[in-house]
Amino acid sequence: MSPVLASRLGDEACNRRFLIICDHASNYIPPELNGLGLPKEELARHIAYDIGALQVAQRIADGLNCPLVASQFSRLLIDPNRGLDDPTLVMKLSDGAIIPANRNIDPFQDKAAWQARINDFYAPYNQAIETAVDAASAAGQVPIILSVHSFTPSWRGQARPWQAAILWDRDDRLRNLMLDYMTHHSDICFGDNAPYSGRLKNDCLYRHGTTNGLPHGLIELRQDEIEDEAGQALWAGHMIEIMRLAEQIEEMAEIRHFGSLTDAR
Repeated sequence: MSPVLASRLGDEACNRRFLIICDHASNYIPPELNGLGLPKEELARHIAYDIGALQVAQRIADGLNCPLVASQFSRLLIDPNRGLDDPTLVMKLSDGAIIPANRNIDPFQDKAAWQARINDFYAPYNQAIETAVDAASAAGQVPIILSVHSFTPSWRGQARPWQAAILWDRDDRLRNLMLDYMTHHSDICFGDNAPYSGRLKNDCLYRHGTTNGLPHGLIELRQDEIEDEAGQALWAGHMIEIMRLAEQIEEMAEIRHFGSLTDAR
């Protein structure tokens, strides 16, 4: 199985003004790794992937006729939304679950296995995103990158009120547009850098958005909002409308290097 789902990367007729990515699209673990020592029910949880995110991402990319790059491996193998220097790159404990096969997978204990995970999964995913960005540049386009994630309705017994949220760092172009859009949808509880922060050193959007000066943002969708086709279509529709509005804004077509609030850390 390919570690990456890449749609329309070689399609000259696609709209390269947009690039949709989905870092945690799959809970797939190669059979020879025996589920990393976890029971099947654990691999069906959010610790293994972002439930519903791929379906929304596919709908957005289809609606915009733009490239989509999505992981085809579990975040428990290696997390493509982490920097190589991040200690949570290969998780050993996630939401109460110990991942037995990851116990020694790090640069200090089993560097060969750690590097193999990078070579087999992490690097191909990032290379596919780079290919999409390069293709847009070659076509004279500045792609607007939207990363699609999902989050659980509650965490450690606390309900999360946000139905969706925008995560961002210093580049606020897409963030400002989304917040303005949501003022016209007062029935939606929309978060701003919640329940997580988009200010994560060397994460996927840092590598491909911030360092390239491309407009970008990460949309977090609460999983009960996108658990069925109706919810997936609804949220994909919101994102398609936002991205089409973004295409009309002059600064969205500019390469601008905002840097990151994590640069000084």
